[in-house]
Amino acid sequence: MSHVQYNHTFVLVLSIGVHFLWNAHDTVHITPLKTSEGGSEGQGHILQRFPEKDWEDNPFPQGIELFCQPNGWQLVPERERPSFFVSVLTDINSERHYCACFTFWEGLDNPQLQKAEASEVDEDEVPGLVQPAQVFAPKSLVLVSRLDHTEVFRNCLGLIYTVHVDSLSVPLETVIGNLLTCVIPVAGGSQRTITLGAGDRQVIQTPINDSLPVSGSSVAHLFRQLGIVNVLYLFCAALTEHKILFLSSSYQRLTDACRALLAIMFPLKYSFTYVPILPGKLLEVLSTPTPFIIGVNSFFRSETQELLDVIIADLDGGTVTIPECVHISLLPDPLLQQTQTALSMVLDPELEIADHAFPPSSTQPSTLKIQDKEIRAVFLWLFGQLFHGYRWCLHIIRIHPEPVIRFHKAAFLGQRALTEDDFLMKVLDGMAFAGFISERGPPYRPTDLFDDLIANQVERIRQEECSPHKVMNHIKELAEQLFKNENPYPVVAMHKVQRPAESPGHNDPKNLAIFPPLDDVTVQLFIDHAAAKLKTAPPMVKAELNGMVPSGPPLGDIVDRHGHVLANSARRLEVVRNCITYIFDNKMLEAKKLMPAVLRALKGRAARVCLTQELNQHVLQNRAVLDDQQFDYIVRMMNCTLQDCSHMDEHGIAAILLPLVTAFCRKLGAGITQFAYSCVQEHMVWTNMQFWEAMFYSDVQNHIRALYLEADGGEQSIASHGQQESGPAAGGQELLGALELASEQSRLWPTLSKEQQSERVQKEESTVFSQAIHYANRMSYLLLPLDTSKNRLLNRSGIGDVESVSNSYVTNSIAGSMAESYDTESGFEDAESSDVANSVVRFINRFVDKVCNESGVTNEHLKALHTMIPDIVQMHIETLDAVHRESKRLPPIQKPKLLRPILLAGEELVMDGMRVHLISDGREEATGALGGPALLPAEGAIFLTTYRLIFKGTPNDPLVGEQVVTRSFPIASLTKEKRISVSLSMDQFIQEGLQLRSCTFQLLKIAFDEEVASDLAEVFRKHMHKLRYPQHVQGTFAFTVGQSGKTLVEHKTKDKNQSIKTLSKNLVKSAKRTIGRQYVTRKKYSPPTWENRSSLQSELDEDEISVSEELDQGSLTLSSTIRSSDRQTMSNVVERACCRDYQRLGLGTLSNSLTRSKNEPFRISTVNRMYTVCRSYPGLLIVPQSIPDSTIQRISRCYRQNRFPVVCWRNSRTKAVLLRSAGLHAKGVVGFFKSPNAPSPSQADSTSLEQEKYMQAIISSMPSYCEPSGRNTLGGFTSTHMSTSGKTHTDTSVSVSLIDTGQFFKKLIKACVPSSATSEPSMTFHRCLEESEWMCLLHRVLQVSVLVVELLDTGSSVMVSLEDGWDVTTQVVSLVQLLSDPYYRTFDGFRLLVEKEWLSFGHRFSHRGAQTLASQSSGFTPVFLQFLDCVHQIHLQFPMEFEFSQYYLKFLAYHYVSNRFRTFLLDSDYERIELGVLYEEKGERKNPQVCKSVWDYIDRLNKKTPIFFNYMFSPEDEEVLRPYSFISNLKVWDFYTEETLSEGPSYDWELVQRGRQERLAEEVPDKPDTTTPKSQRHIVWPCYDSRSRVVPDAITKLLQDLQSLEAELGLPPEKWKDTWDKIKANQRAEAKLENRPSFNSSLLMSSNLSHQRRSQGVYLPESGVGSSINLAMDRETSTTSTPVAGRPSTSTLYSQFQSTESENRSFEGILFKKGALLKPWKPRWFVLDKTKHQLRYYETRQDKECKGVIELAEVESVIPGTPTMGAPKNIEEKAFFDLKTTKRVYNFCAQDSPNAQLWMDSIQSCLSDA
Repeated sequence: MSHVQYNHTFVLVLSIGVHFLWNAHDTVHITPLKTSEGGSEGQGHILQRFPEKDWEDNPFPQGIELFCQPNGWQLVPERERPSFFVSVLTDINSERHYCACFTFWEGLDNPQLQKAEASEVDEDEVPGLVQPAQVFAPKSLVLVSRLDHTEVFRNCLGLIYTVHVDSLSVPLETVIGNLLTCVIPVAGGSQRTITLGAGDRQVIQTPINDSLPVSGSSVAHLFRQLGIVNVLYLFCAALTEHKILFLSSSYQRLTDACRALLAIMFPLKYSFTYVPILPGKLLEVLSTPTPFIIGVNSFFRSETQELLDVIIADLDGGTVTIPECVHISLLPDPLLQQTQTALSMVLDPELEIADHAFPPSSTQPSTLKIQDKEIRAVFLWLFGQLFHGYRWCLHIIRIHPEPVIRFHKAAFLGQRALTEDDFLMKVLDGMAFAGFISERGPPYRPTDLFDDLIANQVERIRQEECSPHKVMNHIKELAEQLFKNENPYPVVAMHKVQRPAESPGHNDPKNLAIFPPLDDVTVQLFIDHAAAKLKTAPPMVKAELNGMVPSGPPLGDIVDRHGHVLANSARRLEVVRNCITYIFDNKMLEAKKLMPAVLRALKGRAARVCLTQELNQHVLQNRAVLDDQQFDYIVRMMNCTLQDCSHMDEHGIAAILLPLVTAFCRKLGAGITQFAYSCVQEHMVWTNMQFWEAMFYSDVQNHIRALYLEADGGEQSIASHGQQESGPAAGGQELLGALELASEQSRLWPTLSKEQQSERVQKEESTVFSQAIHYANRMSYLLLPLDTSKNRLLNRSGIGDVESVSNSYVTNSIAGSMAESYDTESGFEDAESSDVANSVVRFINRFVDKVCNESGVTNEHLKALHTMIPDIVQMHIETLDAVHRESKRLPPIQKPKLLRPILLAGEELVMDGMRVHLISDGREEATGALGGPALLPAEGAIFLTTYRLIFKGTPNDPLVGEQVVTRSFPIASLTKEKRISVSLSMDQFIQEGLQLRSCTFQLLKIAFDEEVASDLAEVFRKHMHKLRYPQHVQGTFAFTVGQSGKTLVEHKTKDKNQSIKTLSKNLVKSAKRTIGRQYVTRKKYSPPTWENRSSLQSELDEDEISVSEELDQGSLTLSSTIRSSDRQTMSNVVERACCRDYQRLGLGTLSNSLTRSKNEPFRISTVNRMYTVCRSYPGLLIVPQSIPDSTIQRISRCYRQNRFPVVCWRNSRTKAVLLRSAGLHAKGVVGFFKSPNAPSPSQADSTSLEQEKYMQAIISSMPSYCEPSGRNTLGGFTSTHMSTSGKTHTDTSVSVSLIDTGQFFKKLIKACVPSSATSEPSMTFHRCLEESEWMCLLHRVLQVSVLVVELLDTGSSVMVSLEDGWDVTTQVVSLVQLLSDPYYRTFDGFRLLVEKEWLSFGHRFSHRGAQTLASQSSGFTPVFLQFLDCVHQIHLQFPMEFEFSQYYLKFLAYHYVSNRFRTFLLDSDYERIELGVLYEEKGERKNPQVCKSVWDYIDRLNKKTPIFFNYMFSPEDEEVLRPYSFISNLKVWDFYTEETLSEGPSYDWELVQRGRQERLAEEVPDKPDTTTPKSQRHIVWPCYDSRSRVVPDAITKLLQDLQSLEAELGLPPEKWKDTWDKIKANQRAEAKLENRPSFNSSLLMSSNLSHQRRSQGVYLPESGVGSSINLAMDRETSTTSTPVAGRPSTSTLYSQFQSTESENRSFEGILFKKGALLKPWKPRWFVLDKTKHQLRYYETRQDKECKGVIELAEVESVIPGTPTMGAPKNIEEKAFFDLKTTKRVYNFCAQDSPNAQLWMDSIQSCLSDA
């Protein structure tokens, strides 16, 4: 019926549809009001309703009383104005009823004052309150209607009230009767005039199309109240199913806001709870778990505060509050931006021209009604963008009796390239979209504005989306259509409605009568009369405008234009086609060569589609039988294709492959065939329910289409199934056909006879049923693993289950499928049994239930399916068992043979090789990504030995299959082990894997081959852990080397040196005895026993420093324990590195009689010889001469770990000393050590006093040092706390906590050795390196060290005390000594430095390296590595200052964590003595092969090969280095990034040597090949070969050649060092004879150059600029010199110091200058420059390049000189003069004596000017 009667019911409280009269007070003739306990609130009652019975098609909503007064029914003391609003109620059928409420107030006597009604009086009434005589009660007229015409309702109810108030002559019954019998069309764009018979007249316009919402101006109001961004948040929240609550103090505004939100959601309809006005009594509805849109009066704001997941929009305040736990997915960009722009152009058109110089005269926004439609048009346009092409993703699965349509979400998202978009995913999964599909899916129905937009205007939207003005024009056109729909006729001024008269006595209660009860018979007569009239009227038939819904342009084109399709060049597709052709032509060798390229190409979507098309062509009658090799290749390609598909299969690749995997097969044996599906099951897509549903629906659609095409005369235009199955978007024409066909069939349906109709229904149902059986089979193929005992798929739960509802639209099955998909089983996981068959049956059953319910399969058929499925699965299992049996008989795939690794002497295998695949990680060189062949992935074996983890194998890439790939690292350096799951694009499927990281910057990412049992992999992990974290340090490789692995920890060797054993026992005993009874801590003090101090001195000391405790008598007997073994220990202690170094530095001697000269400021103290004062210090320490040992005992307790300040180095020139200690304990802790309960003040004071005296003694032991400039660097001290001139410096800015160092190191490893390749710009190498902050750490340590060097060099002594004094302190003091003292830059010196500062002073190597089980939790902290990196940075800046090479540093960095040597084990000398390892090197060695000390190993190796030697070494005496420490000057150490896959790490030298010999032996051919000349060329791969070996530097090469020549001639080989020394001596001699500087011909002896560089390397921390003096060698020299390969040549090293300033010449001329030591006199052009204050010299006058510079600031005097040997002949003696600088004396000779005098005067005047 097109015209629906306005079925209104009227109650007193009135309602259209139903009229009611509400009453809220107690009168004689109306039901009494029940007051609540408080007396303030009552309950409304219906007084009258019309009609009294419900209309047939419009039941009367219950509970309407609550909605008339949402805040509660209350009496008020003053009359309020009448109010009006519309509530919306939704009934059980989701029909909305609009309740217009008109409320007015009637006076009545105060019931509280009527004593007669005593029972009604409130007991709790507050006495003394004045009660008004009259109160006012609300009464409501309510009109309930199915239509929403707010203004008409307002006018009608107002009219009834006016008739009553103004007592008009019209009877109320007539007005109400007329109101109830108006006939209003629902839609159709008609215009109706109505009158209620009270002299009124109203025009009602109905919308043209009722599918479009009617909004009036509510949308515009909503945007004005909340603003653009807030409304967009609400819009997205409503679409993604969040809870939304509106607050306002106006009811009508709440209704309008809710209506507006629904209007902008068009074409989606809101299907959850919708209550625009919620009564206060029903507020608990807000805690419902489902989404809602609800409005609540602001009166209840406080009740809404504790709602945690509700978005609250305050209309009055204009705010939207989103709780923290709620995440709203917003529109995808750029749509969001475009929408916001369009909205702001609608709402604020002035914004655009706000900055114009000549703005147009008026740009007012449209009127509210028009603006409202413009905003709605923006959202309509937005939905056009979001949903365009949706009809191409519809599957029509039933046409009769009702169309059943499904939406293919994955295809839609895939084609739109929006699979990652959170917002669209949620919208498509939502109920609103489900409703949208079921309403708009059918192809034959009336169409509206949105259908037109999707069908015809997508192209326009796409072209205009970047031009806002064109978009605005489009929006205005849409707005016009929306406006026309709501207001089809021009507005006519025909409204005439009376309003109540505003008389002066209006509020006078006496003027207002009570609203009378109405005569229901009269009203009923009106209704009956109208009903009879309707029956006699001819029916109005309005033709339904059904038609075929156009689909719009297909999705494919759109994507191409946006360029989202992955570009695959034609060449790649060609490779795929060729490879498949070769396979089917049996050209296997060719196919094998192409395979890697094909697998790479298959990363792209186009290549995957191409593969499926090519394979399709080789299927004949659904079958393609292959031989074994063909089968392997095809399966491999299928797996590679599938592994890059997501579980959603958004590109439909898996869909096209599905029929192919059941077509390709191979014959295994008698009648047994193996199909491809048994080899491609490992992909997530097969366990996704949504994928199967989409596939099923796609196939059903094709079959239903075929069914009708045949019936219609058999147009045989159906493509083969393969084409059809490609999902929704593949064959555009076919798909269009399906919807067109359905539309045509729907049109014809009414014309068919009953038999024809039922026949078609039955055929369709059978089609679906047969497909369900087909899919049950298909699913069992892909879900049942080949070896059903292995249960492989069960560990990977089917992901799609919980989401499987997303495509189920509102059908009866929805509740069922929801319940099922959330039940305890998810996918294949099952708690009780792991039986494959059962879980597969359950999965298929769930699928069948769902699709059959949705596509209307009969119950009988469904039952039949349920009985069939277990049989299908069982049959398939039986088939598979046979296939599995036979496939085991196949000859195994030829796997490469496992290669054995070379082991060190004493290294033993713990586990023999297990076949694994080495997977490529994030380093690109080995994968061929940077060019060259792909060395990884490689297949081989992993070996676990007592020392290392070794992978050895060959690359998978056949082009480099003969190369050997080796990766290994010491087991002790393992820092992280993680299980990974790997799927390779190969024949075999490898599941389990391990990722192993080491702190030697290596990463082994391995996947176990299928032949490796999983328990074996577990055994491997356990062994690895046991070796990585032994129980005790004696379990490490350095101790167990050469022993049998079985006795790893228990094994105890007999001590070779009995005295060591006695010593360690005695040490421990005496230490325990010394731990006196009154102390709490471990580090105890032992009294002085060995000092031969003069008694006078000791008495003085005792008096000066008060001793606050008596010595324990028992501890004095310690001297009796010093037996011969201890004396031997003493001699050992004296031989330690520390002692040798102290003597070299002149810090005290230790003669046998233990006497020392009194005038030395420091002495060697033996107070710690038993390690009782401080466990982590060496036995001998340097302390001030004046401090007795007894004082040291007490002072040590003030410092952390008892590490009190001791001297560790003295500057030989300035005599300034460097001290080290730990940080001080917090105040008061000193006392705590003595008595934990109550430290007495005197004790604490005395200790801090002693501490101060000790510091004072140190200060007074330091000599005053005056610089030549006369500036005394030392000031007086009163106390150590006043470091006025900085004599005692502590710098705390460097104290980076070690935990940070560990964290930074982890980030550094990840940056240098990433675990997987990434294309994210935020994850590039340099970005990761920067985030690791490693370079910042180096910068800080170097900066502090250089600062300390400066201080020491200027004569200030420095004490470094940071943290516990064994980490950062050690780094700083070691670097300071290295920079200040050239001795430490030699082999012996560096060894001594490490032994002294790191080993003896107790850096905790075992603890920081997490070497044992006990220290496992502390993690690895690379403090020593950081120090070596700093040394490497200095080495780079001063390559001529170090005797050792960079390789030496890398060698130490590798072996300090490798545990191959004992040197870096344990935490202190004390622990080493206790284990008896400190002095064992001196003892005899049983096994000369096994070196226990890294230093011995280096010495041995250094004798054999110059690998550790730096050829550029030419040191300058007493040179202090001042490196630049800015991050820009630091380089990443190549130790972190380089690798040699051909031989593994090169730091175990004998392994590398043996490996090379073996390779050379293999390369020698059996018989010489004379036919072809052998190429001398050799390809060097960056990560495979060792560059330094393949392309050695010139000197190494010459030494190697010499060696081989000696071998050829049969001469005894000469040691390389002897050869080298001879060459150096020869060269010097030649240079002297030829009277030329030696560095012209070679860099080897370039001391001249290095001298100049050094003297100018000024450290300028303030300015941040290095010295800029020109030091480059002249051009000819640098070209003829032989640069050492692999290191920057010297000219480039120093070119950074070139001067850019213009030359300033005050005086110039030729002078002869004598060279440095053993160099001849040379004539040079000298220039005196007053501006720069320097004397420069050049080769000739024309030269631009300066040869050298003498800074005048360093010149001390200019004096006449005398001729020396080799001076120029025939020149008078007075022409000679000498220039003395702080560094050396320069000898000059002028042409004659006046000239010499002139030069001397000029230089002198420059000096005096300064």
